[in-house]
Amino acid sequence: MVSLHDIRAAQSLLRGIAVRTPLLEWTDVTAKRKLFLKLENLQPMGAFKLRGAYNKVASFSEEERRRGVVSYSSGNHGQGVAYAARALGLKAIIVMPGNAPKNKLESTAALGAEVITVGPGSEERRLRAEELAAEHGFVIVPPYNDEKIIAGQGTVGLEILEDLPEVETVLVPVGGGGLISGVSAAIKLTNPKVNIIGVEPELAGDARASLHSGHIVAFAAEQVTQTLADGLRTQSIGEVNFEHIRAY
Repeated sequence: MVSLHDIRAAQSLLRGIAVRTPLLEWTDVTAKRKLFLKLENLQPMGAFKLRGAYNKVASFSEEERRRGVVSYSSGNHGQGVAYAARALGLKAIIVMPGNAPKNKLESTAALGAEVITVGPGSEERRLRAEELAAEHGFVIVPPYNDEKIIAGQGTVGLEILEDLPEVETVLVPVGGGGLISGVSAAIKLTNPKVNIIGVEPELAGDARASLHSGHIVAFAAEQVTQTLADGLRTQSIGEVNFEHIRAY
């Protein structure tokens, strides 16, 4: 399990790399119940994924860095890994679905990564990345099922508490579960009274199904790819993520 110390260490590491994004008050100032948006779209590559990706890649030894990295992503994590690899001078290979939005494919390549496309299933791209790692010796940067990734994403939670200490409820989108794992750990370990609610497309509601059943439930690729929320088409959450979701 990721500790508050892990998340604070990631926060220190990410200073000057990830943007400390603002909270935008969405409701009228006179509204009794206020809604705020955490603007992670203002990160250099447009998503929170940079936080976890950089925290993970920066943890590699010199020998691992020389080998280069491979990752798999529907788009945003791939861009985060490509950005981190470029910043640290590493070779990066990103496996992405061929039906990923064109702008995400192009942006990942523009950041210096080699992009390899496969079919639409999240398991398909994971298996291809593992094959490439075994064949060429690349180090894998998983998109969510990893404590370094979770700690990096958890810095979002620390910033929410710093900017809005009176926060009552935090709504977190759930794909593979990296963001909600980190945010819930950061917030619950600081203030257990805050409610954390995961939000996902009905067609890709595997995290909800897993939480209710008590074990990880996987959805078919043919189903999850029907949702327009392309960043949330993961077929199942990771084991490490499930542990955090159940706890918090």
